[in-house]
Amino acid sequence: MNQFLFLESLLKLSFGLPLVLIPMSTLKLLGLPRPPTGFWPRLTGGLLLGLAAATFIELRLPGSKGLGLYGVVAINLTVAGTLVALLILNSAPPTRRGRLALWLAVGLLLTLSLAEISVA
Repeated sequence: MNQFLFLESLLKLSFGLPLVLIPMSTLKLLGLPRPPTGFWPRLTGGLLLGLAAATFIELRLPGSKGLGLYGVVAINLTVAGTLVALLILNSAPPTRRGRLALWLAVGLLLTLSLAEISVA
């Protein structure tokens, strides 16, 4: 279980930090649509950093009643479902690279969730 929480923290940190620091460049690199300002991408990055911190705290503090594995699974499945809905409804990025990045994220989130469910 600790390995999964570590992977969760690492994954969310690796996407959250670039979104907070360089949101427009991160979106361009991933082929995702860029809004007029970096407000929403930065807010999303901040949310990801908060989730990374919560899972890290759960990992490092014995007896912690933090986010936990079940909460992480719920978040992963919700995000994966939202991304699939956006991709199916054609609200996804117009570029092939952007759609590929989102399908890759869906695959990673679902794979991680299934692995976490199997040990929960």
